[in-house]
Amino acid sequence: MTHDLVTDLRPLLNAEACAEAPAAGAEPGDLEQAVWLRLLERLDAEDPPSDPQEWLRRAIRSEARRTRRTSRLEQPYAVEPVDDDRRGPEQLALAAARGRALREAVRRLPGRCPRLMEALLSPEDLTYQEIAGELGISQGSLGPERSRCLGCLRRLLTPEVAAR
Repeated sequence: MTHDLVTDLRPLLNAEACAEAPAAGAEPGDLEQAVWLRLLERLDAEDPPSDPQEWLRRAIRSEARRTRRTSRLEQPYAVEPVDDDRRGPEQLALAAARGRALREAVRRLPGRCPRLMEALLSPEDLTYQEIAGELGISQGSLGPERSRCLGCLRRLLTPEVAAR
């Protein structure tokens, strides 16, 4: 039944969408797609329209009105918005990959370096006092321990950076 209904309604929907689209400031295909979706949702809910042609005419006009209202409320940007840090999707993906590589290298560090580096890299921005308490070491030994861990991390990452 759905296939027959779609086949029967396609020419009418196309004609109605072509007629309504210019006044709505929309593409006819966009209006058609929105109405097809509404019809399929009704059919999925097992609530087929009793008079499909009339329902389709009302639906296309309703969709055209919605599109007009939306276009009045939406204002295009004069210029393309730019991120403050000017990073697009590619730069964000590369930064995420670098972050993953760093975290993998941190997990390969010896001793308590992984825990120390994770605490230092934590988004919670822990203080040295909080890190020392969490790791159970004195606050005065954090600086030298951090330096040793960073040296190990540098040696681990140098071959990876050189390979790229």
